[in-house]
Amino acid sequence: MLPRAACADIGLLLEGTYPYVSGGVSSWVHDIIRAFPEYTFGLCFLGSKPDDYPKMSYPLPANVVHLEVHYLYDGNPPSGPVRSVPGNRDAFERIALLHEQLRRPADAPLDNRLVRRVVDDLTDEHRLDEAQFLYSQEAWTFLTDQYRAYCSDPSFSDYFWSVRLMHRPLWQLARIAEQLIPMRLYHAVSTGYAGFLGALLRHRQGRPLLISEHGIYTKERKIELFQSQWIRDNRNLIEYDASHIGYFHEMWARFFEALGKMTYAAADDIVALYEGNRRRQIVDGAPPPKTHTIPNGVDLRRLAPLRRLRPAKAPKVLCLIGRVVPIKDVKTFIRAMLTVVRAMPDAEAWIAGPESEDPSYAAECRELIDRLGLAGKVMLLGMQRIDELLPKIGVLVLSSISEALPLVILEAFAAGVPVVTTDVGACCALIHGSDADDAALGAAGRLVPIADPVALAHAALALLADDHAWRAAQAAGIARVERFYSQERMVGAYRALYTMLAGAPDRHMPDAGRAAGAASACPYAGTRPAAHG
Repeated sequence: MLPRAACADIGLLLEGTYPYVSGGVSSWVHDIIRAFPEYTFGLCFLGSKPDDYPKMSYPLPANVVHLEVHYLYDGNPPSGPVRSVPGNRDAFERIALLHEQLRRPADAPLDNRLVRRVVDDLTDEHRLDEAQFLYSQEAWTFLTDQYRAYCSDPSFSDYFWSVRLMHRPLWQLARIAEQLIPMRLYHAVSTGYAGFLGALLRHRQGRPLLISEHGIYTKERKIELFQSQWIRDNRNLIEYDASHIGYFHEMWARFFEALGKMTYAAADDIVALYEGNRRRQIVDGAPPPKTHTIPNGVDLRRLAPLRRLRPAKAPKVLCLIGRVVPIKDVKTFIRAMLTVVRAMPDAEAWIAGPESEDPSYAAECRELIDRLGLAGKVMLLGMQRIDELLPKIGVLVLSSISEALPLVILEAFAAGVPVVTTDVGACCALIHGSDADDAALGAAGRLVPIADPVALAHAALALLADDHAWRAAQAAGIARVERFYSQERMVGAYRALYTMLAGAPDRHMPDAGRAAGAASACPYAGTRPAAHG
């Protein structure tokens, strides 16, 4: 039975992550909850379909007093005959105005009054409910006008169904915002659907919204959309250009960009893991004064003792710890092992992480291992305890095509393991340092280009075949994580944010009386559910 409560201090809005999916973001969320026992947490998990999340991957800490789960793509519209319903012309005119604003450059500010009116329309069933979006003449007129004005693809049918598919979850999010328990602070760990839910709650409940992004959601969705097979690309052989995405891929990307911009506009505070991502948030529409950085941090008290468990000589084991999904580019790591085992026949590669998120990609990885003759040299281990794994490996490898500031690199440093990683996100700063003082600590491993298995192999061999180089990298990693990336520093920064935002007064909102009444009837700090199972 899921825990339920009447209210909570911090509302975590989670899309496809904690507590049902393992990974760096989920581990971070779990650590944050445990770091603040003085606060109660309410979790709102957004997923695709129930079958994608068979069970929890993390036990809920005692201060999680509320969890509700919503699936955004579970079910279909009615299949039988439907009747036209009256549409609110004023509401659709406001939506048209908002779409025009969202088509402007990302750094052009949104009209917040217009955004609030549209949010009010979505959350008031008498102004713009889902039935109007699906079955009204006004919706049809809006859709056909947009198609004629902007669509470069000849298929109106594909356009019609794409618009329906991407927008329908917004009404479900509006219903969630209507019934979610009151919280002192809403904290979304991404933009996207979770961030947009936060924007709805910010406007509706008048409580602050904190956004903390690990990767940049819109960037990662674009990568996934470019790789996706389910979105139609109607270009013929003459029109097709692999360097440009098709119209419907581009339309989905613009949709997530719009959600991100509306989320940034509603947020009170926007956190990035490192300066590069903060600049990217600003490019994507985040108001600069709201943005700042808080790097990841790791529990040194837990990880530092693992150094004593290491053998005297570095094991010839290269290990990738992460989800087996395309964005981690596991195939490049597998291909790199061809070069590694030719030069170092007793070397092994371990891939430690869940395969459930993309089973077809995991199957392709297994086929590649067999096809390259690497069976017995490259092993997929599934989920492993990191404190048991790190003392047994010689080098941590990340072959990702996109990362932010990977928690697993910091964990490896703390446990005394050098790292070979692609040059993505903050990885260059983690390996070589972010400024002169940091760089003086030395290189904590090697940096390689993305999708270059030979370079990755040579970088790993340069460490594993040279004990002096390996120990120098180990020492640099330990010094860097202890000086700049402790969990205490990170938790202290979030404690200051939580204290400031959770204690802020209500902002004006349409339902201020109802929300204030609900809040006053439920003391926040220390609240526990009647039943917790």
